[in-house]
Amino acid sequence: MLHQIDLHGLPHEQAILETEEFLLRLSVNLGFEATIITGNSHRLQSKIIERILDVYKFSYYIPSYNLGTIKVKDDRTYGKISIN
Repeated sequence: MLHQIDLHGLPHEQAILETEEFLLRLSVNLGFEATIITGNSHRLQSKIIERILDVYKFSYYIPSYNLGTIKVKDDRTYGKISIN
């Protein structure tokens, strides 16, 4: 299932709060994948990376074909069995 959140038009602080809530809700399921649509705001991307993705240790990348998104992947495993 494709999970995504679109942050266009939101103030940065609201966008960060909504992104954190979105990812924490998804994280109850191991192995989720999600797209965060930020537009071309590198400041917002940096804030999301520093305040959410790095803190919660989510794997992420910004695809070269769409610099206005962040792809997030949950690489956690359950015991010794990988869900991915």
